[in-house]
Order: sequence, then structure tokens, then C-alpha cells
Amino acid sequence: MFKKVLVAEDFGSVNKGIVTTLAPLGISTIEYVSYCDDAYLKVKKAEQDGEPFDLLITDLSFKPDHRKQKLHSGSELATVLSKEHPTLQIIVFTHEDRLEKVRMLSNLTTVQAYVCKGRHGNTDLYTAVQEVAKGKSFYSEAVAPGLLKEPMLELTDFDITLLKQLSHGLLQDEISAYLKQQNMRPSSLSSVEKRLSKLKDHFNAKNSTQLVAIVKDLGII
Repeated sequence: MFKKVLVAEDFGSVNKGIVTTLAPLGISTIEYVSYCDDAYLKVKKAEQDGEPFDLLITDLSFKPDHRKQKLHSGSELATVLSKEHPTLQIIVFTHEDRLEKVRMLSNLTTVQAYVCKGRHGNTDLYTAVQEVAKGKSFYSEAVAPGLLKEPMLELTDFDITLLKQLSHGLLQDEISAYLKQQNMRPSSLSSVEKRLSKLKDHFNAKNSTQLVAIVKDLGII
């Protein structure tokens, strides 16, 4: 079982609930923070002190307030820590159940569980910690079936360029002109239209504005 666990959650009542839920597991140390930046700094300091955290349990959404933050979401926190601390296990505990978000985070090698808050949230979290401690993965019933379906589209540099230009307010013909100026291929209007159409279908976006909003929310751009 894990010896040292960090909980990143901005609602104190939820933090206390998590601590209560995990109490029977005999974890030596459970600390919690309300900001992603604080979580990042705690992980770094613990590593430097030779007493690293074994597990991070993090929400994805953190309500902004007067404090300026470099890391604004649990997704950003998990992504950074996955790269810098590959031995740190991560469990996501959130209300967010969009499958694209789940798939994106599950691709991070350190994210071993995705638990949805709700009626069975605490029970699932308890099980998730046990499973991850055994080297296994865990996904709440609300999202597990979706992971067996069509995987997330593998985005290319071309896709990212299209999405970024779209987010800047460029129309499809303007994106085509931009690609030509940058000597990028393909650059024809038809190529731009077809690829953006495929991206809208994949992300279930009704229009370009919604597509941009979705990919920004997922941290793709």
C-alpha cells in the first residue's frame, strides 16, 4: 500500500471526505492542497527531501480566485508531473466524464485510475487506490465502457496548425492561404475543409467555435 499520498482538491469538504475514505487503508501520510501549483511544489520538495509522494489524487477543475496560477487544471498538473516524475502514480477524481478527456489522460503513463465523483465516487476511489497499489488500473463504470470503443484520433502537426489558426479566428480559405505562405502541405482549401470536417465529427462538435472550445478544454491547443 502507498505510504505517502497527496490530494489536490479545492473544496475542503471533499478533501476531508477523501481522507476519511482512505483512512482504513493504513496510509501513513495523507496531505492535501487546494491549488495545482501548490501540489506541484509539494511533489518537487518531497522528492528533493528524499521523501517522495507515492500517489497523487487530483481533481481536474479548480475554481479560479485571486491567486495567480501557472497550472490551472488537474490535466495540466498531471501532464507536467507525468513527464517530470514518472514514478508518481496518479488517480483522477472528478465530475468530468467526457470520454475524450479520459482517453487523453489515460494515455499518460502515470495516470492509473479515473474515478468519477458521484453516488459511488468514494467507494470507487477506495477500490481505485487498492488496485493502483497492486499495479493495476481502475476506471469508474461511467467511463470504462467508452474506453473500449474507438480510440482518440491521433492528431498530427497539420491538425494542430489547423486548430490553432481556427482558434485565432481565421476562416477556412484564410487558413489555406496561411498554409501556402508557410509552405506547408497539404494547403488546398478542400484539404482544410475535409480535415476540419473530420475533426468536428470526431470531437462531436456542431461548428468551428465548439470545436475550438472542446480542444482547448482538452488542453490540445
